[in-house]
Amino acid sequence: MNILESVRTAWKSIFANKLRSSLTMLGIIIGVSAVVLMVALGNGFQSSLQSTFENLGASALYVSGTTDKTVNIIRPLTFDDAQALADKSLAPAIALVAPTLNKGVSASYGNNNVNVQATGITPVIGEIKKYTLSDGRFITDQDVAARDNVVVLGWQTTQDLFGSQSAVGNSIRIAGGRYQVVGTIEKMGGFTGDSFILMPLTTMQSKISGGDNIQTIAVKAVSSDQVDNAIAEITSIMRARHYTMPGGSDDFQIRDMREVLNEFQQSLATFSFFLSSVGAISLIVGGIGIMNIMLVSVSERTREIGIRKAIGAKRRDILVQFLIEAAVLSLSGGLIGLFLALILSLFLRNVPLGQLTAGAQISAGVVILALAVSIGIGVISGTYPAFRAARLDPIESLRHE
Repeated sequence: MNILESVRTAWKSIFANKLRSSLTMLGIIIGVSAVVLMVALGNGFQSSLQSTFENLGASALYVSGTTDKTVNIIRPLTFDDAQALADKSLAPAIALVAPTLNKGVSASYGNNNVNVQATGITPVIGEIKKYTLSDGRFITDQDVAARDNVVVLGWQTTQDLFGSQSAVGNSIRIAGGRYQVVGTIEKMGGFTGDSFILMPLTTMQSKISGGDNIQTIAVKAVSSDQVDNAIAEITSIMRARHYTMPGGSDDFQIRDMREVLNEFQQSLATFSFFLSSVGAISLIVGGIGIMNIMLVSVSERTREIGIRKAIGAKRRDILVQFLIEAAVLSLSGGLIGLFLALILSLFLRNVPLGQLTAGAQISAGVVILALAVSIGIGVISGTYPAFRAARLDPIESLRHE
């Protein structure tokens, strides 16, 4: 049997009933486009999520005050706590320690004003988080020691205050003081955001927040396989410094970026599965539609089947013919659905999911999978009608009106 001739006959059958074929393919079109888009969005969010956690530090730990209300006495974190964690004799599994302090401030330049989070840092934070400078320089140890009024701006803050103008070298006003912009950060995205101001920790403490306390201590382990040891060392040192009695609750908490990443990935997987299920249901409905239309086609072409058998066509030939027709019908819907998904992906370049933002990423694997699923649904849906056509008695078929 000539496969190409069977495909040509299948196309003739589809075009002979354009409206019916279009309605039959609708379920496949919706299903394929939905599944492809959901998988593409899932890939985009996964990529954005991975990039965000790499920016935060894949093996980083963040020590902060506890929110546990059962703790009777909560001692604030101090710079001395950070220095203790940086002591190699006490914590050999810890490579880097960076204390930080956050405070919401109002920053202005000319007529532009923005409410933004200012973070007091030390230069070490640049080795834990992946800040990439787009212009200028980063905060230095000399800035921290001298309590200089210098700042580094996040990408969004730079846009809000300066627009297309160069920010480095200009001064902005924060809390009544003037601060020189010495650097700007490239766009990072993700839930870390790009609206922030970095300044020396000592400057933040003495001129904006007041006091010597800090809010968070960023810690990086020597290696990824030493993170658990680093957690144990942080716990031991902090409990000793905060005079926590044996059996008492910690007055601090440690955020492990690995656990946070796993939680986000699980939530994203659940979200993607739910939305993909909608597409899968559409594919099932589309498959049922194909089976129904193929049964109608067998009934309408009973006499044609009888003639084919009378002139020598075997049951196998009839079976293959109807399977090919079902596969071509389903594949046509799959191609249209894939085309729609590609078009829609161009418009879904910045899709928000909480604080994450990502675009649809359609890979070659997704395209191949979509087309394979389309053909598979067509073959499965057309199997019963094809067997029914192949089993028709040629004499009875010729008598059919």
